[in-house]
Amino acid sequence: MPSTLALSLPAKGAPFTPTTIQRRPLRQNDVRIDIKFCGVCHTDLHFGHDDWGGTLFPLVPGHEITGVVSEVGEAVTEFEVGDRVGVGCMVNSCGECTPCASGEEQYCTEGFVKTYSARDHDGTVTAGGYSQSIVVVDRFVLRIPDELELAGAAPLLCAGVTVYSPLRHWHAGPGMKVGVLGMGGLGHLGVKIAAAMGAEVTLLGRSAEKENDALSFGAARFVNTRESAELAALTGHFDLLVNTVPARLDQDAYLALLGLGGTLVNVGAPGDPVVSYNVFSLLGARRAIAGSSIGGIGETQDMLDFCAKHQITSEIEVISADRVPEAWENLSGARYRYVIDMATLGTP
Repeated sequence: MPSTLALSLPAKGAPFTPTTIQRRPLRQNDVRIDIKFCGVCHTDLHFGHDDWGGTLFPLVPGHEITGVVSEVGEAVTEFEVGDRVGVGCMVNSCGECTPCASGEEQYCTEGFVKTYSARDHDGTVTAGGYSQSIVVVDRFVLRIPDELELAGAAPLLCAGVTVYSPLRHWHAGPGMKVGVLGMGGLGHLGVKIAAAMGAEVTLLGRSAEKENDALSFGAARFVNTRESAELAALTGHFDLLVNTVPARLDQDAYLALLGLGGTLVNVGAPGDPVVSYNVFSLLGARRAIAGSSIGGIGETQDMLDFCAKHQITSEIEVISADRVPEAWENLSGARYRYVIDMATLGTP
């Protein structure tokens, strides 16, 4: 079986280890990809720390993958050697249920197959993009538009579509007041994309030093969530609030910022997933609280094409493979996403 270099976590609490892993031989609908870059997502940490339980070790994280096609199976018609491509959070699904048939594979009733720490339909455990190559069935491969450079495009495969999907679903656009809560890897892309859609965007964050960045990304204003008076001034203001913060928050305080029929949609996944709110926060103005998970393959391609049209990529710091442990220790310090240059992964 073909092998590739990878960064692996042998067990919970163990340090990263450069190693060699096996990739499956090419099947007729497979695409082999030489990985150039992989983003570091907060979800990687949750799996690495087994915060949600069920992590399959040894673990090779990474689901923000960009690279170049190196080989295709005999039945592949949409891709050829040399194409610039990407892989996001999914590498398979049942393909038959109602969500899959409607292009929403992320809601597959059988459960989509995650890019890492999951059992594929053949029983093998998936290994992600902290590696130098990957083999993926063609219908889960995305085309990276020529206008996007591969490093900056990598976080779009998870962070980008995670904010794009709810913005599109709730019809963000001219005349809509959108708030983005938190400006990390997801939030800064939420500001850029919502602004490009034509919405009036407000960034709500705890770090005042990010105000200039928020405005340069397209926000109309920055509101410091540590200042209760600033929040109170926005009572009933928003049509849509996108919460990107991967931590527990006072849901009632932010529900109060929604106007009649407004929605608070949660896309940040905290280590402690328990969320509580007062039902009267909803009843008084027909408000809703919702969640959204990544996006389907078609929607992810739409997002990439949208970002190419509007010249949107992630703000990144490219790091070498030996800096991944350091990045994991200081993920919130990234401005705004760490991306691994997989060419720096040496021989184990």
